[in-house]
Amino acid sequence: MTDASIPLNVLDLAPVVAGGTAAQALRDAVDLARHAESWGYHRYWVAEHHFVAVASVAPAVLIGQILAATDRIRVGAAAVQLGYTTTISVAEAFGTLAALHPGRVDLGVGRSAQRRQQALAAAGASKAAQDTTAAQALPRVVDGVVVPAPFDPSRVLARPRVLASLDALIPEGAAAPSFSQQVTDLADLAAGVFTARGTALRSTVAECIDGPVWVFGSSAGESATVAGRRGLPFVANYHVSPATTLDAVAAYRAAFRPGTLQRPRVVVSADVVVADTDQQAHRLAAGYARWVHSIRFGDGAIPFPTDSDDLTDEQLAGVADRTETQFVGAPSAVAARLRALARVTGADELVVTSVTHDHGARLRSHELLAKEWGIL
Repeated sequence: MTDASIPLNVLDLAPVVAGGTAAQALRDAVDLARHAESWGYHRYWVAEHHFVAVASVAPAVLIGQILAATDRIRVGAAAVQLGYTTTISVAEAFGTLAALHPGRVDLGVGRSAQRRQQALAAAGASKAAQDTTAAQALPRVVDGVVVPAPFDPSRVLARPRVLASLDALIPEGAAAPSFSQQVTDLADLAAGVFTARGTALRSTVAECIDGPVWVFGSSAGESATVAGRRGLPFVANYHVSPATTLDAVAAYRAAFRPGTLQRPRVVVSADVVVADTDQQAHRLAAGYARWVHSIRFGDGAIPFPTDSDDLTDEQLAGVADRTETQFVGAPSAVAARLRALARVTGADELVVTSVTHDHGARLRSHELLAKEWGIL
């Protein structure tokens, strides 16, 4: 099997960089998508994040712009946070995109508002319990893939800013349906068999959706099992939660029943920075630790910095699971780690995300990887 037999995709957050603007980050996203298409990438997915220094906040709008600027590459969401909106709004937005660009739109979804109770519970958790949990696990290496000690997300969810963000995103008194029900409703709307209060409701635009719902998940929890039980493709977020990726994939495969798909389909993400030499790549990735630290221990993602020189050893240790699992280096070194990730997870496709301070360097990173992977 050659590398090129495993499709390589791009995940973009449209990151705002230090000294840059959101407008420039959005223009850079469209520019990267054009290049990614010419370099042979299979899909281009955009994320959804709010109240932080990334510009990918309205996936359907950004996807429409990218579709209009490209010709062939599939474009989608990684992922729409279902709990922040209504299911019908998502179905009709992506149905509109699919009607205008048939065969090119991927609808990816993730959990969001369902985490409100988790966040509230985390706010009341004792720090001692969190520290005990973190201390019990040790990092390991599985056939060349680093599986670090897990990071306790309650530390993030308990922060006042996170709770305030949830309140701003979810109207007071609103209660999102279960994630499983939302995924079911999306599939039913696309298939023209949706009902509410026992009444059939059809949206001709939603029925233009012409591909499966992609479910994104970071653990062996609800997202993995929902994807498996409905026979949908599953995207495991190694770039976000490397400690739990193998468990998430195993849970998805264990839960899988033929549905939309007859066989499991797994995509695994990785954070990469590629340059002509290892030394150059590490210089380009120098701001990553500071950026991840701002996400975990600050007020959310800051504009991507040029370095992490201001972090203490203790602060660096707090993001070590992410820095150790970022694939940084010359093309051959990064490709070798991606091959190992695909082998260990049994991934059918890989999706890479890359953040650097310089847009030209980010373009070069994707170009070098495409050449090494054999798709360019």
